[in-house]
Amino acid sequence: MRLLVVEDDDRGAAYLVRGLQESGHVVDRASEGETGLALASEGIYDIAIVDRRLPLLDGVAVVRALRAEGHTVPVLMLSASAGASDRAEGILAGCDDYLGKPYAFAELLARIEALARRSDRTRASAVLAVADLSFDPASRRAVRGADHIPLQQKECVLLEYLMRHAGQVVTRSMLIEAAWGYDFDPEDAIIDRHVHRLRQKIDQGYPCRLIHTIHGVGYRLEPGTAP
Repeated sequence: MRLLVVEDDDRGAAYLVRGLQESGHVVDRASEGETGLALASEGIYDIAIVDRRLPLLDGVAVVRALRAEGHTVPVLMLSASAGASDRAEGILAGCDDYLGKPYAFAELLARIEALARRSDRTRASAVLAVADLSFDPASRRAVRGADHIPLQQKECVLLEYLMRHAGQVVTRSMLIEAAWGYDFDPEDAIIDRHVHRLRQKIDQGYPCRLIHTIHGVGYRLEPGTAP
């Protein structure tokens, strides 16, 4: 999953981000509320983990603004203030879960997984489809025609991003942010190598090519001519 952490405490944020990355997630971090709100509003995150006390805009205000704008990203709020009234205020603002500090990392992971399952059940467009290719982000199952296509984790992220932007030109930078995060410093041609392997699985042996290279820019996924 791609997660957003909005936390102003550098030490706490580093611990949280490292643990989430080691658990296989792509993680971006904002250190204050206004940036956190802007990032969460992009609609690219599976879950946002938001600290209650933040500079510029506190966590409750961030969640209220998200919900007022119509954004449905699940939010797990973290707070040292975990009394009944604090929890009630957070839930009423639009938080999906509330966890007091200090917390056990195993419990935080369990709550993230529970939010993800709940979100998957309520997403009307869980299965993506372009031509004869379908992809279920929840199960990470890709099927072309009658063939099941086994994919690695990064290939799943790239395919989902391309399919959610079908017919649009997707730049290499957009794919790097989707699969590795904003702070990733890519080695040369890492995206090209991953997309090449994905294309071999998705297009090789089929009469219609779906992943097209836009030279000097990036890629586009849409039905096209025969290879």
